[in-house]
Amino acid sequence: MLVRLMYTSRAVPAVDQEELIAILKKSKANNARSGVTGALCFSEGIFIQVLEGGRNAVSKLYNRIAADSRHADVVLLSYDEIEERRFAGWSMGQVNMSRLNPALLLKYSECAKLDPYSVSGKVSLALFEELVATASIMGQ
Repeated sequence: MLVRLMYTSRAVPAVDQEELIAILKKSKANNARSGVTGALCFSEGIFIQVLEGGRNAVSKLYNRIAADSRHADVVLLSYDEIEERRFAGWSMGQVNMSRLNPALLLKYSECAKLDPYSVSGKVSLALFEELVATASIMGQ
């Protein structure tokens, strides 16, 4: 059974660009082995991530993330059984923040700032789907 999980968290101050690259590299390798796909956005110290795959693999990964000391204020935004993946092309894609149009953020929230804590999981997923449609996600 396939599931899609979306969560958000705040990065601890020690997470910088170098640490983010290390996280993505490790995620891509581990996710490919476990059949997990998805996308990650990191902006102004906030992670928002979509994970798709088998229920057990996604649940185990989410539990590891929630226990990871680099994350604080971990919040589950959505968890759904799905018929097909929307992020199948990425073992872990990354949102290219340089291509992110502020108007897209305004479409889904009160201001042009990524703040998944102030919108629903449904809204956050719609934003991610639009990022995929506009080729704003990079990496394999």
